[in-house]
Amino acid sequence: MQVINAVGRRKTAVARIYMKQGNGEVSINGKGLKDYFPSEILQIILNQPFTTTSTAGQYDLKINVNGGGIAGQAEAIRMAVSRALCEANAENRPALKKEGFLTRDARMVERKKPGRKKARKKFQFSKR
Repeated sequence: MQVINAVGRRKTAVARIYMKQGNGEVSINGKGLKDYFPSEILQIILNQPFTTTSTAGQYDLKINVNGGGIAGQAEAIRMAVSRALCEANAENRPALKKEGFLTRDARMVERKKPGRKKARKKFQFSKR
């Protein structure tokens, strides 16, 4: 099997993954999964596409991720893994689409406006 590469995005995080047949090894920016994501919740988010398609431990992942925070990076990786699994086997697509792993979450941080403290917060109004 050749190497499948895919891109996932979430907020300002961008994840590029390289997936090949293997025994479930995950390398993120040169670190192991448990070193890069010490939180078990983030590890579960990353492995959701594999549990949905029951392909856990069948592929090795080499991941480059940058931008955003760790939660955004985990969700970007989840999207990239889902896209790669669809490319590897087209039968995985309906299950992943039903879970919403193939949909790009377009919610971004609203920009700060001039003359205000934050994006929406205004200065205190004084009537008199």
